[in-house]
Amino acid sequence: MNKMMLSTLVATAALFAVANQAHAGTTLDAIKKKGFVQCGISDGLPGFSYADASGKFTGLDVDICRATAAAIFGDASKVKYTPLTAKERFTALQSGEVDILSRNTTWTSSRDGGMGFMFAGINYYDGIGFLTHHKTDLKSAKELDGATVCIQAGTDTELNVADYFKANKMQYTPVTFDRSDESAKALDSGRCDTLASDQSQLYALRIKLGKPDEFTVLPEVISKEPLGPVVRRGDDDWFTIVKWSFNAMLNAEEMGVNSKNVDQLAAKPTTPDMAHLLGAEGDFGKDLKLDNKWAYNIIKQVGNYQESFDRNVGKDSALKIARGQNALWKDGGLQYAPPVR
Repeated sequence: MNKMMLSTLVATAALFAVANQAHAGTTLDAIKKKGFVQCGISDGLPGFSYADASGKFTGLDVDICRATAAAIFGDASKVKYTPLTAKERFTALQSGEVDILSRNTTWTSSRDGGMGFMFAGINYYDGIGFLTHHKTDLKSAKELDGATVCIQAGTDTELNVADYFKANKMQYTPVTFDRSDESAKALDSGRCDTLASDQSQLYALRIKLGKPDEFTVLPEVISKEPLGPVVRRGDDDWFTIVKWSFNAMLNAEEMGVNSKNVDQLAAKPTTPDMAHLLGAEGDFGKDLKLDNKWAYNIIKQVGNYQESFDRNVGKDSALKIARGQNALWKDGGLQYAPPVR
């Protein structure tokens, strides 16, 4: 390589570095200045993001936003929520209306590469299924030829259902709705033979029906739906904080650290990895532009991943969803986080 080529490469690298620096930290700086995280959530999905009678939001997706607030501010309550339909969600993120989209959103190549987004992790491994009434006496999705299918507009489900019926040489009539509640009401009234959506959403919508026990989720899972929090490209610092806020919850579960014992273990960690996570050793918060107690604050105020899963969608919730693929890797699931080191 001659000197001219080398100088050109150096100059090009310098330009990229300047461009990246110009964007780095802008979202994070704005969040710190206003004093809260603006979080885009679903328009009402029990277990994931749902408001109770007093207007308090809870759910697996809500906890991601609470965790990032705990990491940045030391206070998980410093979040404001924007309920969004599937059609509204991406525009809201692109425009800057929300800082993060934590709204049962599937990680795909087009969203990751073509829409200017970055997925910070997978907080729920899911797949599309079908919800039907017992009176249809259906035992399999392969029996849905000629069915009328309720689908929420603007979702990955529309394409996956079309592909599934085409692959199995079946016909169907789609009936689309902007809101998940509308599609559930249509199924309840008999307007549709079945409702297609992520299986987690089917369980959540079923408890809203007039007689939930009369409906069943068919056994087939027809797609891969890795769901997780999404941020805009252009702020690596903010992306890294969202990513590691979730990783902290997974690592805490694996280590047996939870909201009840975190004070005891922070004072006397049992392993070096635990000491790093809880800020007892090292200065790893500095790498993330956070206080060294960032992970401690998440675990103390939000809990580890198991605590969040169990209370929102698992054994302690109305949904009673088994961990399945969402168990930790050491328990036969897919959830795995890199270490704080």
